[in-house]
Amino acid sequence: MASGEGSRNSAAVRVALLGCGTVGTEVVRLITGQADDLTARVGAPVELAGVAVRRPHKHPWLTENFGDLVTTDAGELVTRDDVDVVVEVIGGIEPVRGWLLEALKSGKSVVTANKALLAEDGPTLAEAADASGADLYYEAAVAGAIPLLRPLRESLAGDRITRVAGIVNGTSNFILSAMSAGGTSYADALEEATRLGYAEADPSADVDGYDAAAKAAILATLAFHTRITASDVHREGMREVSSADVAAARRLGCTIKLLAICERVVDASGAESVSSRVYPAMVPDTHPLAGVDGAFNAVFVEAEAAGQLMFYGQGAGGAPTASAVLGDLVAVARNRVGGGRGPRESAYASLPVRPIGEVPTRYHVDLEVADREGVLAGIAGEFARHGVSIAAVRQTGGVNGAVDGDSGQARLTVVTHSAPEAALSATVSALLDLDHVLGVAGVLRVEGLGRAVSALGMGE
Repeated sequence: MASGEGSRNSAAVRVALLGCGTVGTEVVRLITGQADDLTARVGAPVELAGVAVRRPHKHPWLTENFGDLVTTDAGELVTRDDVDVVVEVIGGIEPVRGWLLEALKSGKSVVTANKALLAEDGPTLAEAADASGADLYYEAAVAGAIPLLRPLRESLAGDRITRVAGIVNGTSNFILSAMSAGGTSYADALEEATRLGYAEADPSADVDGYDAAAKAAILATLAFHTRITASDVHREGMREVSSADVAAARRLGCTIKLLAICERVVDASGAESVSSRVYPAMVPDTHPLAGVDGAFNAVFVEAEAAGQLMFYGQGAGGAPTASAVLGDLVAVARNRVGGGRGPRESAYASLPVRPIGEVPTRYHVDLEVADREGVLAGIAGEFARHGVSIAAVRQTGGVNGAVDGDSGQARLTVVTHSAPEAALSATVSALLDLDHVLGVAGVLRVEGLGRAVSALGMGE
């Protein structure tokens, strides 16, 4: 058992743990179960100084084995003189922000997995760390056990990153994978994800894109040396993705994924900006992201010198996330023992955020139309009038078969060339005003099309 405050080893690095749920429990197991290895790696023992939990009776294993370390007063724990490092795995904004700021201001290094707080107010924490000379590490905040943030912040520090894109939410990916593999509806796939423990009772953070947006803000901040908050990230969830959308993607040779995309954008005048966005999109089956199934995460990083890099692995869960936390803890502890400091915040670029309306991509648009002469010409005219170029069109129904039992209806599927969001939105609004357009069945972005549209099952 770890020793209490009264028997402190003066050479040890002392750790205060805030929260002891699924991740926190694994952190305790790793610190205590791998004590000898940690001592060898750090150069000094790593000891638990205290564990703050809200309801001790909810943690029988913790209280039975580490009862003398358990406290309900997190505020007092983080300011204790015998604490060197604060590890936070509670989540949320308040009161955690206040506790971590107090820890940093008093010179204690912080390791956190709190993506929501970092995405909302990371700069405040970074400034507090800089002012006191403490470290702020947060590898576990994005993509669980996957080593992603440290490569962005350290390994690629000498390169110019142009794009970071991928799957950063395991729950949404599990649901979309189930829909794609078995033709399952969104509701049934969500129910299965909940039963297996991938989705919370309230899945909003995952399926509405909030979780991915917070991670995208962190990724963009590191990649582009610019302070990006969650409010800067354009966010769309996946609740509206239907079985029909999945089938349409399959016909196109694509798979639907909820993507987080952060990229450096250069306009015609050479001015740079940052685009950071989260939404469901069609990904070509030939792209490695299309094959990332279940609750796994995968992120592509593109840099001018390094080229394309892919990071893949388990993006959530107690043990994987705790692995990332311990990696940060070892780094922070080494700095304490050796007298060094970790990387500081880098926000020198201060690039502006590009509005989503100006961000170009391709689109897949399903239209329900009246089956009569001149319909296609009228629809094509509206696309052209708004500056959206059509790459391919397919018709189903009409002369080839009724849609929904109505021989007077047909469905047109349009795939565009790259066009700004604002232009596509204006086109869709104009189409709905046409008498022969009965409805828009679906609009999905198509990302990463590096080949001819004819190869995507759309014909010439």
